[in-house]
Amino acid sequence: MNWVDSGRWIFSSVLSYRSRSLLTALGMAVGIVSVTLLTAIGEGVQQYVLDSFSQFGARIIAINPGLKETHGAGGLLSSVRPLTLRDAQALKQLTGVEKVVPVVQGSGVVEFNNLQRSGVILGVGPDMSDAWDFKVAQGNFFSGNLEDARSTAVLGYTMKKELFGDSNPLGQHIRVGGQRFRVIGTIEKKGQMLGVDMDDTIYIPAQNGLQMFNRESLMEIDVVFSANVTLKRIETRIKDLMIKRHGREDVTLTTQNDMLESMGKILSILKLSVGGLGAISLLVGAVGILAIMTTTVRERTAEVGLLRALGADKKTILILFLGEAAVLALMGGLLGLVLLFMLTGLLQLFLPGLPITFNLLFLGLALVMSAVIGLIAGVVPAGQAANLNPINALHEE
Repeated sequence: MNWVDSGRWIFSSVLSYRSRSLLTALGMAVGIVSVTLLTAIGEGVQQYVLDSFSQFGARIIAINPGLKETHGAGGLLSSVRPLTLRDAQALKQLTGVEKVVPVVQGSGVVEFNNLQRSGVILGVGPDMSDAWDFKVAQGNFFSGNLEDARSTAVLGYTMKKELFGDSNPLGQHIRVGGQRFRVIGTIEKKGQMLGVDMDDTIYIPAQNGLQMFNRESLMEIDVVFSANVTLKRIETRIKDLMIKRHGREDVTLTTQNDMLESMGKILSILKLSVGGLGAISLLVGAVGILAIMTTTVRERTAEVGLLRALGADKKTILILFLGEAAVLALMGGLLGLVLLFMLTGLLQLFLPGLPITFNLLFLGLALVMSAVIGLIAGVVPAGQAANLNPINALHEE
């Protein structure tokens, strides 16, 4: 039997049982959609989180009070000192430090006339807009000393829109947590940072934030260092300064690389996990092909016997049934692509915020896996067909 005749036989066999072939291909299609879409969502989430971390710049070190690893008798005997604005002022004098941003965070109600809006309140320093790459849309950001407590505020994009609409907020007086502030600027749209809406935020001087939330310690101090200074050197300088000021090492330094590495590991595991779930669906599709091909061999025993009687050898029978399994798997692959594009369109329509990033490598691997799995699933039934005794097979009719 030549290749043309073999192809005709394979496709005629598949088309003769349309419903069964379609259901088998659908099983493979669901597996391919699961693998590709779950992997794409995992890839999208990973990219989204890494982008969120990177949007504040690459040369940032976050200083937090307390150590990651503690020893001794516990909190009662702890001598950890709070992070203060004077610590931030001292850090600004270090060689190689460009920007310093003290941060204290809370939440509260922002009022203007008869309008109220609950949101995040960030007490920060004058360097914040430059250090975090937050562009000022209107007016100006804070200026002056880190320890200034001027009653001025800068509005995030959503906060400004909800309270003032299209009108100009500059110079207007609002109440933040019950205290009176004058609006001096607004920030361009920034988006979310790990679930925190940076646009639905109001920014006030750090000193005001400490007083408003009745806190002694800053939540953290962000340091932006110069490009011509190595990370290791600037970390050493910061640690030496904080030990000198606090009498012991009682702060934790977290670099952008540390955050990206930690999140990268977590998200890689997540991506592998969801990919594994999709692979299980693909395996279920392979079991479907195995079951269908085994049934096909039993139903077409007489046909196999006739082929053997006409001179077809075992190799030919094996190729025919393997080819049929491969065609079913490839049909599943093509059907999977169609379903994938349709499902992706629906997700983008109803869940536009869901991060989906397709990787052509994973898509190609899913299609190749469908063909390979189809061949593997067809090996046993094809071997059964090839080993049938032609005389006994003819008697099955």
